[in-house]
Amino acid sequence: MTLPLAGIRVVEIASYVAVPAAGALLADLGAEVVKVEVPWGEIFRHARPKLAGYENDFPAGPPFQMDNRGKRSVALDLALPQAREALAKVIDRADVLITNVLPERLARYRLDPDRLRAERPALIVGRVSGYGADGPRADDPAFDYTAFWALSGLMDSMRDPAAPPAWMRPGVGDHAASLALVTGILAALRTRDATGAGQVVDVTLQQIGYYINGHDTAYALATDELPPRHDRRAPRNPLWNHYPCRGDRWLFLVMIDSDRYWPALCRALDREALASDPRFVDASARFRHAGELVALLDGLFGERSLEDWGEVLSRERLIWAPMRTLHEAIRDENAESTGCFATVEHPQLGRFRTVAPPLKLSAHPMPGTAIAPALSADTGAVLREAGVDEELVALLVAVAS
Repeated sequence: MTLPLAGIRVVEIASYVAVPAAGALLADLGAEVVKVEVPWGEIFRHARPKLAGYENDFPAGPPFQMDNRGKRSVALDLALPQAREALAKVIDRADVLITNVLPERLARYRLDPDRLRAERPALIVGRVSGYGADGPRADDPAFDYTAFWALSGLMDSMRDPAAPPAWMRPGVGDHAASLALVTGILAALRTRDATGAGQVVDVTLQQIGYYINGHDTAYALATDELPPRHDRRAPRNPLWNHYPCRGDRWLFLVMIDSDRYWPALCRALDREALASDPRFVDASARFRHAGELVALLDGLFGERSLEDWGEVLSRERLIWAPMRTLHEAIRDENAESTGCFATVEHPQLGRFRTVAPPLKLSAHPMPGTAIAPALSADTGAVLREAGVDEELVALLVAVAS
């Protein structure tokens, strides 16, 4: 079955995560994505964890495999005029160029969006940066840890005031940015269908940080005050809180409309008299006596295992979740049955599991089982398709080898 972006050509000049992840999603949707990297391979290709059974022979780590699946790899040293000449011909055939290269370097290689679009008015240029292309920090390097997490206020918002700042797991902001970039590119392609004109799609990690933390950010913008922090020991709503179970396991209650669920929770706890206790009878009373109720719930939940409580809470149709380890999460029955993961058959690695695309289209299956390309695997083929003469192809392939 033909995928939605079949026939769309994308050139990706990027490293690390945000833009490559967007390229992988575009490939999942059927686009031909050409990944242009330096002859020694973009830096994330070499982020190889030590994996049991593979030692150091794993050809790029699992995150690289996930964020670069379904692409073609072209290796070019853009310091060479001949490489820039060849790349220009590859871009001439493209519908979309995506990049996270800083503006100063793009200009050095004659790849700045204004120049590209003046020569190719139908070209769509998508770029992810830390701080935007037009502000005072346009040329500042960034990772999602800096622009998305620390600078946007998200890191502080997640912090327990009594503890050091919270640490973010790798790629969280980058993957959010990749979704925004893909959304913008799809909109730009739709606009081009109507007008024939391309445009520039800009995504910044700083803006993604504000958006992901949008409720707190909107509150602060509207009131110039910080939103109240969650205090587990005295929350505004004790039914929206996490509690320890026996065996050092935790469960998370999320019953925002707490009056609706309070009687059912009391039944689950086998403490039905609590439903009419004046201290806890409604949301206002529970807020006033939150400390007492949390202490009571801590004691009750601590008497039984997480598994026991799970059966009881689910029987009452309460909204809750266990706090799982990642090892437990990737073995989730529901995740397996809804296609959250994909199994890849790799010529070197054999069979391994990875994360599937984050959306499903009923008419267009996207299994996420394509592999990431070997470095420079497609240099010769892509350059020939672009009309680069054979002598130059031979030179550039030799440089990439």
